[in-house]
Amino acid sequence: ASDNIPKADEIRTLVKDTWDTRIAKLRLSADSFVKQQEAHAKLDNLTLMEINTIGTFLTQALDHMYKLRSNLQPSEGARSQDF
Repeated sequence: ASDNIPKADEIRTLVKDTWDTRIAKLRLSADSFVKQQEAHAKLDNLTLMEINTIGTFLTQALDHMYKLRSNLQPSEGARSQDF
């Protein structure tokens, strides 16, 4: 099909560059989100493909953060008692 499209190589390069730029911005946003220990995210102006690309990473990162936070909090039985 690329034979039917004029300048197919240029178009392919532009699409790849656009995709790489959007994914890089998405990764930076996800990194900032995780570092700020946020609990909710609003995903505006993303395509379904972009959401699917980052979704697994983001949910796994949030799950790991939850587990780490849970381990840092003292359990009910381990708390010292004040007399």
